[in-house]
Amino acid sequence: MSLQAAVTLVNTALEPDTLTTVEELDEFFSTHQYSGRHEQTVDELDQVRALRTVLRELMLAERDDAVELVNTMLADAGAVPRLVRHEGYDWHVHAIAADAALVTRITVETAMAMIDVIRTDEMSRLGVCADDDCDGIVLDLSRNRSRRFCSTTCGNRNAVAAYRARQSDTA
Repeated sequence: MSLQAAVTLVNTALEPDTLTTVEELDEFFSTHQYSGRHEQTVDELDQVRALRTVLRELMLAERDDAVELVNTMLADAGAVPRLVRHEGYDWHVHAIAADAALVTRITVETAMAMIDVIRTDEMSRLGVCADDDCDGIVLDLSRNRSRRFCSTTCGNRNAVAAYRARQSDTA
């Protein structure tokens, strides 16, 4: 969940930017079921928007570089993993207090999710969208590693283009 949320957050920076208001941040917070403090301020929005560049760098980093980034993110946040149970969720790991700033919680939760990606040598699950006109991040959790596009929109656009190309070849 945290990794998909981070990918979604990074991709909000694509044109048109879809994280420009506190209301859009509220929607992101709710959709991805973040818990804890949420100030609903422009300052918080600006901090989360600035984090997108850092998370993109992490997701596209080579494995050893990603290790350095994750370790720095966790150390800078003072992360201390512990088991918690709250709001209908059974025991799970949190590494930062619920009253920490939202940007810090997103940073730490993403870093914690990336630990498993790095540890299992699955960095190839993260990449850039195969659409030539898109720089979105793709998180491929498919069994056969077949996901190539960051969104249905990009996938459909390429399917239509391929269909039209085949039609023009047969004409």
